[in-house]
Amino acid sequence: MGKNSNFHSHCTFCDGRSHPEDFILSAIAHKFRAYGFSSHSPLPFETFWNMSKNDLPEYIREINRLKKKYAGYLEVYLALEIDYLDKTYNASIDYFQSMPLDYRISSVHFLPRREPLLEENMVCIDGSYRDFEEAVERHYDGSIRRMTEHFFESSMYMVEAGGFDIVGHVDKIYMNASRYPGFDIQADWYRKAFFELLDLIAEKDLIVEVNSKNKTGKGQTYPHIHSYKELKRRHIPVMVNSDCHFPGLVNDGRTETLDLLKEAGYRTTREPVNGKWEEIEI
Repeated sequence: MGKNSNFHSHCTFCDGRSHPEDFILSAIAHKFRAYGFSSHSPLPFETFWNMSKNDLPEYIREINRLKKKYAGYLEVYLALEIDYLDKTYNASIDYFQSMPLDYRISSVHFLPRREPLLEENMVCIDGSYRDFEEAVERHYDGSIRRMTEHFFESSMYMVEAGGFDIVGHVDKIYMNASRYPGFDIQADWYRKAFFELLDLIAEKDLIVEVNSKNKTGKGQTYPHIHSYKELKRRHIPVMVNSDCHFPGLVNDGRTETLDLLKEAGYRTTREPVNGKWEEIEI
């Protein structure tokens, strides 16, 4: 087994572009030690990118089948990326806690604007810039600050609710927000909201993934490269995940991101090894 790993990935059970086994074979080719599947969790409404509740039992069976089949080659883990919507629908509810998962990632993709929890009542922060821009104008009166603060407020509620191990792409709001007029990642209001979130994550001893999905294409990681030292200062454990949707990208951006983490003072990542969390030397 090699040293490489990835614990945030998608496949045809959600919006990934190939079958789970294809990702395993690619991981083996890249000399992976471990590989985790974390399909987008079911939601109270159907979307293109989230798994349907009806497919969940088959997903669990298939990943467990792959665990057994490839046990001699690499560790395979079963997880979900669970959306935080509000206090009634998040990783801490019985529905997700009762699932036989090895770990749970929690992320904010949607910001509810009104009840009930339907897609038309959500603002998606992770779609196209055109849709994002329209949402800022329609729902936040053109204030990118208001939308960004709503994102971090929802992220705070997510961390307080708990029920998960890994914070997914903690500041991905900046992917689209950085293109919107008036946004400044160095602004006092932004740093205040983001640092308060990091303080809470540190208090809860959660892992922050450093998401390298857009490292190659956009030069971005989530969290932002400039924030690595803030994580280190708070002793927040990290792991590097490619958040891949294509088998050929299982290791995308990993080496470069690990080098940047080392420059920021990190010497280890926190990962599951034989089912237990351990510090892995970079």
